[in-house]
Amino acid sequence: METRPTPAAEKPVDVDVLVTPGWLEAHLSDPDLRVIEIDMSPVAFEAGHIDGAVLWNVYRDLKDPAYRPVTRAAVGALLARSGVSPDSTVVFYGYAPAMGVWLLSLYGHADARILDCRRQDWRDQGRPWSTGGQLPAATSYPLAGETDPIRARWEDVEQAISGPATTILDVRSGPEFRGEQFWPSGGSEPGGRAGHVPSAVNVTVDGGVYDEHGAFRTAGELGELFGAIDPDGDGDLIVYCTIGGRACTAWFVLTHLLGRRNVRVYDGSWAEWGLMPTTPVATTGQGS
Repeated sequence: METRPTPAAEKPVDVDVLVTPGWLEAHLSDPDLRVIEIDMSPVAFEAGHIDGAVLWNVYRDLKDPAYRPVTRAAVGALLARSGVSPDSTVVFYGYAPAMGVWLLSLYGHADARILDCRRQDWRDQGRPWSTGGQLPAATSYPLAGETDPIRARWEDVEQAISGPATTILDVRSGPEFRGEQFWPSGGSEPGGRAGHVPSAVNVTVDGGVYDEHGAFRTAGELGELFGAIDPDGDGDLIVYCTIGGRACTAWFVLTHLLGRRNVRVYDGSWAEWGLMPTTPVATTGQGS
């Protein structure tokens, strides 16, 4: 398998979850391979996508109308209609491919990976690209319960506010953290409160995780990015953002590329927390 060399590190890292464009192109016709694009809307996908890919729309497929995570039954149905079986190798790309890896890891799927480049770079390189296509044959996926303790719920976050054993990591932008805007776009949300979880540490991942081609930066660069929360530590860490995409990206970097343990994603994130009427919200402090 063609992957990038493992960076030197004391803790084990898992760069096998990253696949190069060359590897993916060579394996596109493998019967057990499924390619999934994760995006915020169908617009880009319908304009063009990797040949044979299936779209997972974050707001339609991964969140309910109140922005909360969908149920286990909904995830199982999504996997089945996407042609994914327990033996499938699933490669994600797009807006937040780590959301897919995190979700499949949560339910114990054995082989989920990320394409280590941007969708535009794939197209610019002249690799297989399509504006049409059809869904793969549906499967039956007997999805088990959550098997990996990598999810935090809002109750866990609330307990962690005053719990010194857990660090809460907010990976949104400075304006979001400071309460100047609810959504990354700058928009507000009716009934929603902007700000951050009290006691949270802000490390903005926007622009710091990927290089100019959409590949993950080196382990040294990523370690520096997360230096404020001790990326080599083993203390309990809960990560959140707005809808979970950036939080899952931080989880992926910290666990798979930097070898950190005990990292959980609050996948309800600010879209859930900021809309709940009783959760504590802070607006002081400086974002990174």
